[in-house]
Amino acid sequence: MDTIRVLIVDDIPETRDHLTKLLGFEGDMEVVGSAASGAEAIDMATKLSPDIVLMDINMPDMDGIAATEKLATAAPLSSVIMMSVQGEADYLRRSMLAGAREFLVKPFSSDELNASIRQVFAREREKYSRMAPVVGASGGGAQAIQDRDPGQVIAVFSPKGGVGRTTVAVNLAVAAATELNRKVVLVDASFQFGDVGVLLNLNPKGKSIADLLPELETGDPESLDTFVVTHSAGIRVLLAPPTPETAELITPSAVRKIIEKLRYEADVVIVDCAAFFNDTTLAILDMADTILTMLSLEITSIKNMRLFLEVADQLGYEKGKVRLVLNRGDSALGIRLADVEQSIGRKVNDTITSDGRSVVYALNRGVPFFLSNKDAQVSQDILRLAKAVIGEGTQVASADDGAKNQQKKSLFAWR
Repeated sequence: MDTIRVLIVDDIPETRDHLTKLLGFEGDMEVVGSAASGAEAIDMATKLSPDIVLMDINMPDMDGIAATEKLATAAPLSSVIMMSVQGEADYLRRSMLAGAREFLVKPFSSDELNASIRQVFAREREKYSRMAPVVGASGGGAQAIQDRDPGQVIAVFSPKGGVGRTTVAVNLAVAAATELNRKVVLVDASFQFGDVGVLLNLNPKGKSIADLLPELETGDPESLDTFVVTHSAGIRVLLAPPTPETAELITPSAVRKIIEKLRYEADVVIVDCAAFFNDTTLAILDMADTILTMLSLEITSIKNMRLFLEVADQLGYEKGKVRLVLNRGDSALGIRLADVEQSIGRKVNDTITSDGRSVVYALNRGVPFFLSNKDAQVSQDILRLAKAVIGEGTQVASADDGAKNQQKKSLFAWR
């Protein structure tokens, strides 16, 4: 078992001593040092290269957020877990933007502390193992998959719910299959309350990603064909679990394995993401070649989009990877497109018209509007989006190799 090397940073001596004693009871952890300030923490981390830095957020000379930012270059292999008596969302957001992997609110229990350290350590070890060169597969089936060019992964995401994300994902998949003749897999990654099955009128008790979990625990499944459902439009669908509690069993590692497998079995993998940040969502966004980020003409949607774009910059995503899609863009809500673009500091790439009649009618019937009313303006907007993102020819446009191979970062790994 690997020993997790921990550096404790807190300006209160009693806190440093208490944390040292708590971690001293754990056989897989070693406190390699303690620091009383941000500046001292940077110096010690540079010399000691700890796996984990327990960082207090409030310190007199240099606070934990500033120290964490500097550690990104001084000790890039050290993972920061922020500690604070303040649990406000702003503190959490600023900590994540600075590069913290986890956030603990004082007082916390020894179980919470130990679990956080082990989880962050395991996540980082796995991330670096994925960056290692991929060796050739020994099995014939795996080799056959690798011989196929990888397909595109398109993540459909919104930092706010209620903007039509799932509707766009479903109809985009249908358009890519029926009009662009692509082999498409649609993944419902809103694991707690996924609606893809409802929009496609699929059996809610049929096969889902939950059925894959036992195979993923014992190794990689040979094929995902038995776990996906084929829709009459020609798309294959990997549904979300039938019950919300099952979502807790789906790990970022499992999702990465599934999407990586699917991209070698399809031309296009479209992933309908949940409307909130967690490690699983960030794993999907990291893997995606294109992120279609949905927003609407609402103040809250615009505000959340601005925050997400800040996050995307911190993650190191190239601007071409994030594509802004304004849904219901012609709604007369008193907000102009120019106002939106000025607020978020980016141009909107694509606009989808508002057509409540067609959309709601299709939703209630369980038939995508791209099938039931292909001539409608909203359907034509979806087709234009599909052509822009996927391409019109028979050859799938490959993502820029540099963008694919760039070092990815996860939500709590903003290096």
